[in-house]
Amino acid sequence: MFEELLDLATHSVERARELGAKLAITRIQRRTYERIVYDNGTLREYSFSTVVGLGIKVYTNNGVGYSYTTSLDRESIENCIKQALSMANHGYTTPNPYVLNQGIARFYRTPVSKDPFTIDPGEKISLIKELNTESMKIEGIASCTTFMGLERDVRIVVTSEGVQSVSEITLCGIGHTVVAKDGSSMERVGDSRTFVGGYETIRRYDWQNFVNELNNLAKQAVRAPTPSPGKYVAVVDNELVGLLIHEAFGHACEGDYVERGGSILQGKIGQKVASEYVTIVDQGLVEGGYPVVVDDEGIPKGRTTIVDRGILVGYLHSRETANQINVEPTGNARAENVYYDILVRQTNFFVERGDWTPEEMIRDVKHGIYLRGRGARGGQVSPVTGTFTFSVGPSYIIENGELKQLVRGVTVSGHIIETLMSVDAVGRDLVVKTSVFGGCGKGHQMVRVGIGGPHLRLQIVVGGG
Repeated sequence: MFEELLDLATHSVERARELGAKLAITRIQRRTYERIVYDNGTLREYSFSTVVGLGIKVYTNNGVGYSYTTSLDRESIENCIKQALSMANHGYTTPNPYVLNQGIARFYRTPVSKDPFTIDPGEKISLIKELNTESMKIEGIASCTTFMGLERDVRIVVTSEGVQSVSEITLCGIGHTVVAKDGSSMERVGDSRTFVGGYETIRRYDWQNFVNELNNLAKQAVRAPTPSPGKYVAVVDNELVGLLIHEAFGHACEGDYVERGGSILQGKIGQKVASEYVTIVDQGLVEGGYPVVVDDEGIPKGRTTIVDRGILVGYLHSRETANQINVEPTGNARAENVYYDILVRQTNFFVERGDWTPEEMIRDVKHGIYLRGRGARGGQVSPVTGTFTFSVGPSYIIENGELKQLVRGVTVSGHIIETLMSVDAVGRDLVVKTSVFGGCGKGHQMVRVGIGGPHLRLQIVVGGG
C-alpha cells in the first residue's frame, strides 16, 4: 500500500516541477476512525469513517498555491497540480520558503500487536456497554456517557527536494463522563485515556477501575464546597500543567502568531519569561505523546527548546515563518488533513522535569491548594495579552503540608509570564499524554498533540463558584 501511495506522491511532485514549480510538497493521507458511544445504558453511536486524499503545495516565482483532491487517479491529480499552479501564478505573493539542502527518508510506524479494526465489534461494544451500565446502577449517579475511539492515520509527504516520509499512527482510547447528584446539587466529571498502539493496549488496562475512580470522584465532589477566592500557593498536577502550558504559553510561541503581532512573546528572544527552574520544549517523539517524525511540509521534527532555564530562546516555525526571520524551520507545520493547508502548530509541548517529588512540594506549603486537571472543562486564553482563565477539576486545599478539604467549581486565572515567573519547584514526574478524542484547535482545524509536564509549584489566582 505504501509503495503505491509513494509512487503517486512522487509523480505529482515531478509533474509539478515539469509545469514550473520551484518547490512542490505533496501530502497523501488515509485516516480511519471508529467511535462507539453508550449514553445512560443505550448505544447512541457506532460510526466508522475514512478520509483519503492528496494535497499539493507549489511555490513559483509569483507566489504559492495549494489544492487537494479526494480522488487518487492520475487525471484528478493532474487537475489538482494545475489548479495549485494557477493559484500560485495568479494569487497572492508570499515570502520565499525555507528550502532543504538535501533530501531525507523517514519511515515511522507505531507498534501494533492487535489491529483495532479487525477486532470483533461485539467485543468492543460489550466492553463499553458494561462500563456504562454498571455505572448507572450506582446510587448517586444521575447520568453517564462512556465512549471508545480508534484511529489509524497514514500520512505520506514527498517534496521536490527529495524528502520521502511515511508515518502510520494508531491510537486506541476510552473515555467516561459522569454526573453525580446530591439533592439539588449536581457535579460533572470526565476523563479519558488514550494509548499509542493497537487494541492490546485496551485489553491490558483496568478500565473498570478507571471508571470507578471517576464515579467516586463525582460523588465526592458533588458534596464539596467551593474554595475561597484569592491568590494561592498552588501545586499543579501533570494534566493541568499540560493544559496551562499548551494553551496559555504554547500558542504564543507559534511563528505565525508571532510574525503578525498576535503574541505577547514577540520581540522577547533572549529575555526572561519564566523562573530559572523552567525549561519548555516541543518534541516530536516523547513517551505517551503523539508521534510526529516529519511535519506536513517534509521538515524533520526533533527537539525544539523554547525556554531554557527561564530565557526565551526560540519560536515554533514553518518553512515560511522561519525564512522571514532567517532561522531554520522547527518541523511545526501541520494540518488536520489534506482538505487544509498547514498552520504552525505544537507537537508535544511540555515543561522539562526537575528535582522535586509532588509530596515534597506539598509538604512545604503552609496554606495553599493542590490543583487537579482531571475533570477540567477548558477556558479562555489570549496569546496577544498572555491572560488566561481555566475551569479545573476537583482539587484539594493544602493545610500545613497536607491535603485536606476537597473543593469543586475551581477556576484559575492570571498572566502566563507572571505565573511562570512564580514557579519555585519543578517535579521529576514528567507525564505527557495525547487523546484520540480531540486535540488542539486553531484556524478551524484540529490536530493531535501531546501535552503534559511534571508537577509545578507556583502562585495563581483561584476562584470558585
